[in-house]
Amino acid sequence: MNIISLPGCTPAPLASYLKALGILRLLAQQCPESHPKGVWTGNTFTVVSNYDKTAVRDFFLNRYAPSSIVAPWNGGSGFYPKDNATALKAIGSSVTERFAMYRETIASARTAIASLNLKEKPEKDAKEKLLLRCRNSFPEPALEWLDSAFVLTDDGAKYPPLLGTGGNDGRLEFTNNFMQRLTEVFDFEKSTATLASGPLLDHALFDTSVRGLEDNPIGQFSPAASGGANASTGFDAKSAVNPWDFILALEGAMLFAAAAVKRLQGSAPGQLVYPFCVQSSGAGYGSAADSDEKEARCEIWMPLWKNPCSLDELKNLFSEGRAWVGRRPAKNGVDFAQAVASLGVDRGIVEFERYGFHVRNGLAYFATPLQRLRVCRDSVITDLLAACDGWISRFLAKAKTDTAPSSIRRAANRLEAAIFAQAATAQKDNPDTAQELLIALGECEHALASREKWRTESFLQPIPPLRHGWIKAADDGTPEYRLAAALSSVGGWFRKEFFPIRRHLEPVKIVPGDKGWVNWDVETKHEVVWNEGEITSVLCAIMRRRILLAKNASMESWPEFARLTAWPCDIAAFIEGRIDEKRFAQLLWGLCLVDFSGESFSKEITPERPSPEDQKELPPAFYAQLKLCFAGRLPEDKQIPIEAIIFNLAASGDGTRASRQVLRRLHGSNIPITHISIPLNGEAARRSAAALLFPLWDSQFAAVGEMVAPDFFPNESRSLQTLTN
Repeated sequence: MNIISLPGCTPAPLASYLKALGILRLLAQQCPESHPKGVWTGNTFTVVSNYDKTAVRDFFLNRYAPSSIVAPWNGGSGFYPKDNATALKAIGSSVTERFAMYRETIASARTAIASLNLKEKPEKDAKEKLLLRCRNSFPEPALEWLDSAFVLTDDGAKYPPLLGTGGNDGRLEFTNNFMQRLTEVFDFEKSTATLASGPLLDHALFDTSVRGLEDNPIGQFSPAASGGANASTGFDAKSAVNPWDFILALEGAMLFAAAAVKRLQGSAPGQLVYPFCVQSSGAGYGSAADSDEKEARCEIWMPLWKNPCSLDELKNLFSEGRAWVGRRPAKNGVDFAQAVASLGVDRGIVEFERYGFHVRNGLAYFATPLQRLRVCRDSVITDLLAACDGWISRFLAKAKTDTAPSSIRRAANRLEAAIFAQAATAQKDNPDTAQELLIALGECEHALASREKWRTESFLQPIPPLRHGWIKAADDGTPEYRLAAALSSVGGWFRKEFFPIRRHLEPVKIVPGDKGWVNWDVETKHEVVWNEGEITSVLCAIMRRRILLAKNASMESWPEFARLTAWPCDIAAFIEGRIDEKRFAQLLWGLCLVDFSGESFSKEITPERPSPEDQKELPPAFYAQLKLCFAGRLPEDKQIPIEAIIFNLAASGDGTRASRQVLRRLHGSNIPITHISIPLNGEAARRSAAALLFPLWDSQFAAVGEMVAPDFFPNESRSLQTLTN
C-alpha cells in the first residue's frame, strides 16, 4: 500500500476539507481496484491506496468521469434562455464515453423541463413539481447529487446548508460554475486534459506553486480565495481560484447526503437531518455576536479521524452524524461542544473543525472556520455540568427570545462562551476555565433573581443544587476563591428552616441533602439583602440578617455551621483590602449554587490550603476580639450570648466603642481575655465586622483567638503547624 500525503487538502477552509472527501470518493467509486482509505494526519489528508502518487494524478487527468451535477430548477443553471449555457452545451455535445452519464442526465433534465412546459426558472409549486420529476426520471448515478442538493418532505422541499438552496447561493449557481470549471481543465472534443490542467491539479493536491489562477467565483467554500476588500496588499483584490478546488469540493459535498426522517411511532412530518449539522450558536470564537446567531444558516462540525477509513465506513459515519448530550441529540453549537467533551459523538473521531455559515462581506454567506475541538472526555462537562443540563437548555432557549432582558442575554452569552472554553481545554484540568463556567452559572442565577416578572412568564426555576466536585474543579488557589467557598458553605437551621448564604442573595427556598432541590419563594424576599454596592456593606447586611435569625430562634450563642473553613491570612487580606472584591462577589454567586449538605460531602474536595508562609499572617487583634463574641464553638464548651450592639458598632466604623463592649461581654462570660481596648475605627473596623461572617474551624479560630486570649486556648494550639483540621 502507498501512503500519499496531500498537503493541498487541509481541514480549513471548507473547500479543502470537501476536496479531500471528493478525492477519496472518486477513487473508491471509479477505481475500486485502488482500495483507497483516507486519514487525517495533523493538518493534512493522507490517502492509503494501491495507487501511487503518479497513478492518482493520472486518474484525475485521464480517466476521471465528473459526477452529473445539474440543477434545472435554478436560474442561471444553463437550461433557460437568459442563462449562460456555454459549458452545458459543450458537455451535452461531447461524444466521448467519459461524459456519457453527464450527457444522459442533461437530456433527462431537459425532458423534465419540457414536460412541465417551463420557459423560465420555476417558482414555488412548479419548482417542487420539477424537483419530483427530476427525482423520478434522472439516471440512477445522478440521484447521489439530488440527495445532496435537496430532500422532499411532507412540508415541501428542504435544502441542506452545504449546497445553499438546492445548488445555488444567492446569485452564484454551483452547477453551472462546476461545468464551467470542467471546461477549463478538460478538452471535451478530445476528452483529454488541457495543458494547464496538470499544474493546477498538482497545486490542488500537493500544494505546489502554480500560475494562472483565474478570477472565478468559489462562493461560500473558501472565503479567503473569493477576493474583496483587504484581500491583498491593495485596497481590493480579485478572486484567485483553482478550478480543480471547486470541482473536487462539489464532488466531496455529495458525501453529505440528507435524509427525511420521522421519529419512531410519531405522527410529526419529516424533518431535514444533515450530518453533524446544528443550529448556530454565537459563542466560542473571537468575532462572536448575537447577529451571527440570528442570521446564520447553521453550523456544521466536520470530523477528523485518526485511522484509515474506507468510503463505505465514511458513508456510515456521515449517515449517522451522531452527537448526543446525555440522552438527547445536540441541537446547537453549545450542545455539540458538550457532546464533543463528553464523548457523545461517533467513535474514531479525534477532532472536529467547526464551521458557521455566517453573513460576511455584505449579504454573502461564508463557511467561516470558527474553532477546532479535540474529542476527549472532560470531567467538568461530563460529571458536573451534565447535572444541570436540562436547566441550561431551557434557560438558553428562553434567553434567545425577543422578550429576554439584556441582562439575561449577557448572562446567556457568557455561559455559552464558558462552555466552549471548557470544552476546548478538555483533559487539561484547567481551574480557570472551570471557574469561569461556575461564575457564568452564578451570573445567570443573579440575572434571573433580579427579573421576577420575566422568569415567572418564562417558567424558569432556579439552578438546581450543584455537585460538590465544583469546589475542587474551580479552585485556582486564590484568597478570593477560598473566602467565597468558605462563606458559601455556611448554613444553619433556624426554627426548622434551612438558611444557607444563598437565601440572602435571592428569594429561594432550599431543601438540603443528596436529593435536595431549590424553588423560588417570593415570600422570603425580606431575607434577601444582596445589592450591587460595595461587598463590605453586603456582608454586613448578611451578618445583621443572620444575627436577627439567631435571636428570633432564641439561640444562646452564635450558630456557625460551615463545611469549609476560611483561613486567617485570607481574612487579613480581606480586612486590609488586598483582594479583588468584584471577583469575590462573582465567585460567591457561583459557589452558593453548590450543595454543601449531605452525607456524601468529602473533605478531599476542599480547596487547596495557603502556603505555609502565608499561613503565618494573622488578621488584626481587633478582629480577634470581635470573633470571640461570634464563635461557633469555644474551648470548655463555653457560650457567649449574641450581642448585636457589638457588631453594629463595628459595622458603623466605631471600633473604639465596639472594643469596649467586647471586653465587658467577654469578662462577663468568664473568658480570660487580655484587657486592652483597641481603638480601630473607620473602614478597617467595618471590614473586620464584615469578616465575622467567614467561618473558622477550631484550629484556625485558636490561632486567631490566642492573640487576645492566650490563656484561654490550649498551648498546643499556639503552634502555627496546627492550622489543620
